[in-house]
Amino acid sequence: MKNRGRIVVFFLIVLLFAGLIGTTSKGIMKDINLGLDLQGGFEILYEVEPVDSDQKVSKDLMEGTVQTLYDRVDRLGISEANIDIEGEDRIRVQLAGVEDQEQARDMLATSARLTFRDVDDNKLLDGSDVKEGSAKQDFHPEKNTPIVTLQLKDASKFADVTTKIKNMGPPDNLLVIWMDYQEGDSFAEEAQKDEPKFVSSPGVSETLNTSNVMIEGNFTVESAKYLADIINSGSLPVNMEELYSTSVGAQFGEQALNQTIFAGIIGIGLIFVFMLVVYRFPGLIAVINLSIYIYLILLVFNLMNGVLTLPGIAALILGVGMAVDANVITFERIKEEIRSGKSIIASFKAGTKNSLVTILDANITTLLAATILFFYGTSSIKGFATMLIVSILVSFITAVFGTRLLMQLWIKSPFLKKRPTWFGVKKDSIKDIAAKEEKEATFMNRKVNVVQHRKKFFIASTLMVVLGGISLALFQLNPGIDFTSGTRVEVLADNALSSEEISDGLDELGLDAKSIVISGDKNVIAVSRFDTVLSKEKVNEVKQFFGDKYGNEPNVSVVSPIVGQELVKNAAMAVAIASVGMILYVTIRFELFFGITAIITLLHDAFFMLVLFSITRIEFDVTIVAAILTIIGYSINDTIVTFDRIRENLRKTKQVKSFKELARIVNNSLLQTFTRSINTSVTTLIAVLAFLILGAQSIFGFALALAIGLLMGTYSSLFLASQLWLVWRGKNIKKKPVDFRKKKRVEGPQV
Repeated sequence: MKNRGRIVVFFLIVLLFAGLIGTTSKGIMKDINLGLDLQGGFEILYEVEPVDSDQKVSKDLMEGTVQTLYDRVDRLGISEANIDIEGEDRIRVQLAGVEDQEQARDMLATSARLTFRDVDDNKLLDGSDVKEGSAKQDFHPEKNTPIVTLQLKDASKFADVTTKIKNMGPPDNLLVIWMDYQEGDSFAEEAQKDEPKFVSSPGVSETLNTSNVMIEGNFTVESAKYLADIINSGSLPVNMEELYSTSVGAQFGEQALNQTIFAGIIGIGLIFVFMLVVYRFPGLIAVINLSIYIYLILLVFNLMNGVLTLPGIAALILGVGMAVDANVITFERIKEEIRSGKSIIASFKAGTKNSLVTILDANITTLLAATILFFYGTSSIKGFATMLIVSILVSFITAVFGTRLLMQLWIKSPFLKKRPTWFGVKKDSIKDIAAKEEKEATFMNRKVNVVQHRKKFFIASTLMVVLGGISLALFQLNPGIDFTSGTRVEVLADNALSSEEISDGLDELGLDAKSIVISGDKNVIAVSRFDTVLSKEKVNEVKQFFGDKYGNEPNVSVVSPIVGQELVKNAAMAVAIASVGMILYVTIRFELFFGITAIITLLHDAFFMLVLFSITRIEFDVTIVAAILTIIGYSINDTIVTFDRIRENLRKTKQVKSFKELARIVNNSLLQTFTRSINTSVTTLIAVLAFLILGAQSIFGFALALAIGLLMGTYSSLFLASQLWLVWRGKNIKKKPVDFRKKKRVEGPQV
């Protein structure tokens, strides 16, 4: 009766979450903020410069500038704006879902310093003389043409100004209205141009004792309203220079979102099938918890008001791999206990207890890599890191506590008592628990001596490192503009494109690309790179030209040399700090030998990811650094699981007296964790390959780096890390036996 009540509770929990997910997930998905790469928009990093030489860039000045920018964004009707102060003199602006990016950028960047001057460029009035919020678009009472009207604070001051202008006499009796007058600008020169910089220059033939001012010009209704909004938003107290910018066309964003979601659904679906086939009943529990995990991730991310980007979605799916890993570690330990002859209940208790420390260690190291990414990454990488951090924390809760809770409700059921096959264990593989002799570990019921082949692994890795080093020396990396500075233009077309066609278009614009790469089948993307930083005006011209020609607004990224150097510095710093942090953690939790060995294998994995990009010539950008740090976390995750089993088996041994005995323990540990490592890598690789094959083109390099990194990480954790530790630690064993139940040697140097 009690067991029946537990099963009823199980179904109530499942039905509760099913109802919750079914009724609220649509609303949660709708409310999540999408990044620029998923809905279009632009991002700009500005460097703030004082207007006057004696002005200092203070915190109050920066906050005032941000407030003015927010006011301008509000007037554009943009709700999804993110404007942040970075450092002492930088402001990052992100606007998603902007229809007219050119207008939005102009409105943000213009200082909007309104001045009234004479023909000799002497300032007579400025924006401080205008009543706040008084500017509006109107129509000329006689000509019925669009105009801008505003009100001055002091009518008598305007009377004095118009009197002065009137007395200058024709043809100099002109009141020149400027927006963003700069030193060196001249009315005399600008008046000769078809499109002068000043707004208008009405003639003044009488004194005007009024506070109402009418600005005429070659306005449309839209441009007049735009000028009125600019005046009402107030002038910026600083000048702003673009250091970095990227704009994503709406078509690119929509396509990327659809492809990524489709790839994610396929990847997660295949993971679910894999878990059900391999782990049967526990696999079903895992599928339920993984579904809850994905729901909770989206809920938490929504409550955090996070911005979901392409790398963020990748982090979500990779988080599924982390959650699966925790489940696989637990399930494999339960299966191991069942094979030893224990009952289902006893196996569950022992398996969950033994797997907890391993899961904790593995998650902390990956969390360390994600945290470093957050602090040293740029905006999209911060989004990836944020999602990865949330994924790790939620996966730990759902996989450790959620899975155990649901399994515990079933574990005492008579239905499972004599059904080990429901846990993926064949009856003929279960030992007699009464037999006390300890048998050697096997893989697929076969005795395999992995350790005896260690020299082959060392030789293979050495050869790969040498060949990789030669490849890097000859081909080097193909750094993207993130690290070299310059401009990158992505053109999307529905039909076939050729590099000659793009080159001809660039020739018409007076541009010469360093390289043009064509990719894709149905939706073709042409990527053009320029060594130079294109001006804002030229960027607008490029977007207009290719947008009209192919019906899709291109993506344009511009990186200044300053930002490029900083990205290189931050990337190197992130990898270095991640490595030091991990070696310290592993040393504290295990010992120094384990820590140094783990770092050697991490550098080995990261090195081969660099070699891959050197050979393939795929652009190496800041997202690849994120992939490298992610793989560092995953690789040490695998390595720690193996090390944890080695440590556990060593502690069961009273004293290790010989290298041969140590080698046997290491080999058994490898075989005991082999299935877990392979299954975890397969499930994570399924998700990554889904992105690689079905995902958006913009995430291809990222997914490829993860795929290769996962393969190398699995290889190094199984065949390299433990073997290196064995050889290094084994030298000390030959000198003096070691009691691994303690944290020090019986005699000799401390470890």
